[in-house]
Amino acid sequence: MIVVMIIGLLAAIALPNFVRARTSSQQNACINNLRLIDAAKQQWALEQHGMDSSSPTAADLQPYLGRGSAGELPICPADSQKKPTFTTSYNVRDIATKPTCKRVASTHILP
Repeated sequence: MIVVMIIGLLAAIALPNFVRARTSSQQNACINNLRLIDAAKQQWALEQHGMDSSSPTAADLQPYLGRGSAGELPICPADSQKKPTFTTSYNVRDIATKPTCKRVASTHILP
């Protein structure tokens, strides 16, 4: 009985830390994806001679994200849909505007 109590106490201490670590790692991964998307937008604009009002599509950015033309686009790790996609995870607007996360816009922010 004492062993069960000790295990329960350890679980009560470990679970909140695990949830906090998971949330923090998802946030960091999403912010890193936002940096990659922003860099891809800038590279696309340089090659296509785009203006600040130009808006690239996901297909336009794919070759600049290091995944090749057949690779997958990044998704937000916090996207809980059954089949998350790039367009359900991120807003990619014009070149002058930073990309944003659609899933957790309050904390997944590009600095």
